[in-house]
Amino acid sequence: MSPRRARRRGPFERPDGRAARPVGASVPGVDRVESAPDGEWVVRNVSGVTQGKAYRCPGCEQEIRPGLPHVVSWPAWSGGEDERRHWHTACWRNRVNRGPGRSRY
Repeated sequence: MSPRRARRRGPFERPDGRAARPVGASVPGVDRVESAPDGEWVVRNVSGVTQGKAYRCPGCEQEIRPGLPHVVSWPAWSGGEDERRHWHTACWRNRVNRGPGRSRY
């Protein structure tokens, strides 16, 4: 009888199989907090390589195609992870310069 193979754990998985952090929570060293006139935001750069779906950018309302590097942001308050939005990198940088009548995200 051959010995059982050990299953490799994911980078955020504990030995008992539970996730080490809640889904959508900040990842130290990957996320950063940006402060701007529109508030404080947790920002994460996404390479887009593993993304299999398209997102709609709230800045230009155009599609972010799968595989395109972009930015994911959410408000830096408790429970803000539920308001994550995917932005084109340039749209995220220019969000403060948008005209009146445009929503925050």
